[in-house]
Amino acid sequence: MKLHLLIPSLFWPEDSLPEIYRDLPLPALETLLAKSLRTEDGSNGLEAWLCHTFGVEKQQDWPVAPITLQADSGGQVTAGNHYWLRADPVHLRIEHTQIVLADSQIFRVTAEEAIQFTDLLNRHFAGDGYDLTLGDSGITKQRPLLLPLAPDRWYLRVTEAPTLKTHSLSSVSGRDISDLLPSGGDGLQWQRYFNEIQMFLYEHPLNLAREARGELAINSIWPWGGGTMPQSIGSPYTHVWGNAVLPKSLALATTTSHADLPPTAAAWHHAAATGNHLVILDTLSGKAQYDDAYGWRENLNKFELEWFGPLLKSLKQGELEKLTLTTVDERSIKSFSITSYDLWKFWRAAKPLATYAP
Repeated sequence: MKLHLLIPSLFWPEDSLPEIYRDLPLPALETLLAKSLRTEDGSNGLEAWLCHTFGVEKQQDWPVAPITLQADSGGQVTAGNHYWLRADPVHLRIEHTQIVLADSQIFRVTAEEAIQFTDLLNRHFAGDGYDLTLGDSGITKQRPLLLPLAPDRWYLRVTEAPTLKTHSLSSVSGRDISDLLPSGGDGLQWQRYFNEIQMFLYEHPLNLAREARGELAINSIWPWGGGTMPQSIGSPYTHVWGNAVLPKSLALATTTSHADLPPTAAAWHHAAATGNHLVILDTLSGKAQYDDAYGWRENLNKFELEWFGPLLKSLKQGELEKLTLTTVDERSIKSFSITSYDLWKFWRAAKPLATYAP
């Protein structure tokens, strides 16, 4: 059995907090890293890594929207040959001279609210070249804007594919978006839509009600992941385990076995069959995006106890043929591959986690 463990933001992204690794005992992880064969490449983000790994070719952007569409719609909507965009609900706030974006990791939106917000925007933009909604019998041509196929994942089908370059939502969350707005030949038009949506939603009764409940306003959307459904997608894995929609969708598109992430390595090993497995542990990335150093450390400690320790034991006992650990952040992709034979390399002594950090 082979296991590929994908852990975004395994290393803290900022070098301004060297003390974050202090008093952080991770003996199993540090042993795995020390005994491994290490490779490093430039990074275009988590979505790019997943798409590339599953053989998806980049278009203007990595075409996340048409890939995740089928999983989120439960098969009721198919991508066809059309151009789709994700247009996810976000909260924007002014901090000094910056416009900082927050995504649904730090606010909640219900399915009912998603329908209310998208209905508002659909009516506001009626006739602007967007032509789908989802009715009881499937798709009807009523020319609205957005499909809320999940409470925090909204979709847009554009009549004519724009010349547009965007940034993934995961790469802008918690950051100043001033220099990250849509660009390309149609970029200015999309920036105008972006600004118009903000003005339209500003102090809207739906948002006033949210704020009265102590919740963040949903005062914009973030367009990203546009493209058409790839002609070819292939999986190097026999099984995919994870809670995020993109790996689930890639597994669905390639008829690869998929299941939600088990709580521990022991639970995974009990449920896993032979083959080549991809397991995604993605809770560190949100903590890093929003500068939650305490939460990041706590999650890493939990991984040490529930995953790294048991997996090291499985390697020692020969239950795992090979373990590859890959971490992705905005600067680099680091991979560490280890077999049971590598554990005998006594000259590769364990080093503190900070040794491998950017």
